[in-house]
Formats: sequence, C-alpha cells, structure tokens
Amino acid sequence: MENLALIESFSEFKDDKFIDRVTLMAILEDVFRNALKKKFGSDENFDIIINPDKGDLEIWRNRVVVEDGEVEEPNEEISLTEARKIEPDFEVGEDVSEEVKLIDLGRRAILALRQNLISKIHEHDNTTIYKQFKDLEGEIYTAEVHHIRHKAIILLDDEGNEIILPKEKQIPSDFFRKGDNVRGVIESVELKGNKPTIIMSRTSPSFLEQLFFQEIPEVFDGLITIKKAVRIPGEKAKVAVDSYDDRIDPVGACVGMKGSRIHGIVRELGNENIDVINWTNNSQLMVTRALSPARVSSVKLNDEKKTAQVYLKPEEVSKAIGRGGHNIRLAGQLTGYEIDVFREGVEEDVELTEFSDEIEAWVIEEFKKIGLDTARSVLEQDVNDLIKRTDLEDETVLDVVRILKEEFED
Repeated sequence: MENLALIESFSEFKDDKFIDRVTLMAILEDVFRNALKKKFGSDENFDIIINPDKGDLEIWRNRVVVEDGEVEEPNEEISLTEARKIEPDFEVGEDVSEEVKLIDLGRRAILALRQNLISKIHEHDNTTIYKQFKDLEGEIYTAEVHHIRHKAIILLDDEGNEIILPKEKQIPSDFFRKGDNVRGVIESVELKGNKPTIIMSRTSPSFLEQLFFQEIPEVFDGLITIKKAVRIPGEKAKVAVDSYDDRIDPVGACVGMKGSRIHGIVRELGNENIDVINWTNNSQLMVTRALSPARVSSVKLNDEKKTAQVYLKPEEVSKAIGRGGHNIRLAGQLTGYEIDVFREGVEEDVELTEFSDEIEAWVIEEFKKIGLDTARSVLEQDVNDLIKRTDLEDETVLDVVRILKEEFED
C-alpha cells in the first residue's frame, strides 16, 4: 500500500498529451533521486526501476559488505551480520543489493515527492505549450470564448489551452458570446512564472495579411506578394500587393468580381473598408496610388526628409483626407512619407496656427488630426461634418468657423 500515492500520481500523468514515455520516466527518476539525496545524502549507489504504465517502481541500494564494526559509510557499506540477514551466504567484499521501500523514506517525504512530481510535470507541460505557440506567432488561430471579462476575453482551444484576447486587441465592433469561435493571430507568447501567457490580436496588420493568405489562392500560392498592410481596425485598411507574373492583375485577383473574394475578409474585420493597391518602387506613383480614391494632380517629394507635398483639385481634397483623416494617415503609413495636402490653383490660404491668438492650440491640434491645418481647408467643410469628425464641443467648432470667416474671408 505504500506505493498508493505514487500510483495515483502515475495514473494522472501517464496519458498526458504532452509527455512521451521516455520523458516521463526521466522526470520520475529525477524526482526520486532528489528524495534519495535528502534521505541518504547521495543517490549514486541506487538503482531505480520504473514502470510508468502500471505505477510500479523499485529502488535498490547497492552496498559493499565489510567486517562487523568497520562500517564507516552506512550508505555505501553494510556489516557482514546485516548482509547475512538478507542472504546468509554473503562474504566480506561482495556487493549487496537491497530494496528500499517507499515507507522507509517517511510519510512526509512521500507527500513532498508527489508534490514535486506534479510540479515537474506542470513545468514540462508549460514549456511544451510555450514552444508550441511561440512557433505559431503571427499565424491565424481559432479558439472558443470561455469567459468574458471587462478588459479581456478568455478563450480555450481544443486542447484546453488558455488564450487571452485583450480589449485593445479587439476590433471596436467585435461582440462575442460564450461558446463563439474567434479568429485572430497569435501576437505574443511569454513565460510568466513558468506559465505561458498567449495573447491573440484581431487588430494587428498581420491578421489582415493572414486572412489574405487564407482567402486568396494566389496569395497562398505565392503568385501574389503582400508588400505591406496598414490598418485603423474596424474603420479602414490599405494593402499594397505585387506579382512577379505579368499575366496576373494582383489587385483584381485579391478583390474578385464585384468584391466577391475580399468580402469574407471585410466581414471578418467588422466591415473594415479595405483598399487594395498595386505596389511600385516609384515613390511618387506609390504616394499617388496610396491616396486612392482621391485623384492626385501632382506630387513633390523630399526623399531626405521623407515628406510629400500632394496637390489636388479642391473637390478631391476631402477624399484624400478621408473620414476622420483615416485615408491620409494610412497613405502615410503605407508609403513612409509624411503627406501634406494642397489645393491646386488656390494660392490664398492661411495656416491655422496664425490664429493662435484667438484659437487655443489644443483646438488647432484637433483639426490637424483630421487633416485640416489651414483656414480654407476648414471653411470648405460642412459644419455638421466637422462636428462629427472632431472630438470638440459643437460650440467650439462653431466659434472656430466664425473666427475664420471673420478674419480670413474679410
């Protein structure tokens, strides 16, 4: 019966999905050798025989027979009288193997041994899970909603592994219930206190890229390359694509007839508006394409400062900037240039900063966030649209428009 605790430990872990037989036996032997060191001071003269399938083990201590009264190392030597109690025909100088019962280690040692075993198994499991998911970083993964918290959703995969989807990694329109399947990319995996923390993201640009790999066969096959993808999650995205095969139209292949191919991706991302653009090494042309759907008249680049002055007809300016300034911001991220928009044929204009005596700096910054940095650019907008696009109070927007009209138009 003294093997009972040990057998229970074996039965818990012998079918563990992460542990093979050889590894399990190595862990078990390590645990028992540590227990023997504590009890006898050394484990070098012990043989441990383990059968993890049945929960059986045998521990044998090997000692040399010496004359009675000459035992100096009790763990390594045994007196002739004691040896003959085991086998009556032992002689001095012979080796004696004697089985050590678990009960000889003491009840407390057995309980400590069991806890040590559980700890070692969990440590091995956690290391294995960490390596498994570390290799999946940047890949799409699907798991089920297990628990919904205020700051995160806890997911479980088919193997029972816990995956965290933080609130800030969710698309604003995301709404999940317990039991729902959720797709995202494994963004990061860290070991915290020997336990792996697996973070999923649905806002990462790599999630958009991986969806293209799953949904567009030519991307999966390598016929079309995604050069860069940028996103404002749930709002708008731009993806630059290229193909080394002149017979393939990369944009057409990705979008599909009437948007049929990209529709599934748009739906997965909460109806995120996705612009697919032909990649080019010509920076000027790339800036022009990146500002789609606006039609650009001309572009002046400063490659040293990485700035671009873009000239458009007045009616194209709002398209270039986009709702909330999303279009111009994503175009800048896609091309790596800081883009400034200018109205073609309009020379008279004044920077908003010129009105700093009457308009507070933080208010001017709010207008700049949506791509409006001159008096004319503000006055050309519909007032109600300005109120919707900025985080400013209605009265503040109306005051700014009034000041600009009085000072600028006069």
